[in-house]
Amino acid sequence: MKRPASSRQRPAGARLLPLAFSLLLSSSLALTTDQTLRAEAIGDNLRCPICTGEPITQSTNDISREMLRDVREQVAAGRSDAEIYSYFAARYGNFVLLDPPKDGVGMLLWGAPLAALGAGGLVLWRFLRRRPTAAAAATPGPEGDTFDPYLAEVQRRARRGKEA
Repeated sequence: MKRPASSRQRPAGARLLPLAFSLLLSSSLALTTDQTLRAEAIGDNLRCPICTGEPITQSTNDISREMLRDVREQVAAGRSDAEIYSYFAARYGNFVLLDPPKDGVGMLLWGAPLAALGAGGLVLWRFLRRRPTAAAAATPGPEGDTFDPYLAEVQRRARRGKEA
């Protein structure tokens, strides 16, 4: 009895081809300890596009796993950290970087709180510096030469009363 074509035995070379291909792929992703640590550090600085503020190393969704696999592939290929970050920033935008570059609009976001703090300190310093001089002018001197309009009016009426 003849077997159907779909259940026939494949030649040994055809059976080994998928095994060889999977070994080739797994060997390309085999990272050294240093490369693994570097890939994890880079993954800690990349945000999951779906999760809010969670790095891809802690996220469990498929996109994060794929991004981490891409990071490992790029580390294995010998790319620098800056190249890997720019790859993901070009693909997902600067939002994906947990520590965005400090230039352009990012510089405004980093510098605005510091500028506001400096401006507030300057206003406070000028206010406190001006205040003691105003208080010193309001206190009467030892001779009593400050002008009080009510006291002057009382003294004028008193003089008129003595003259009459």
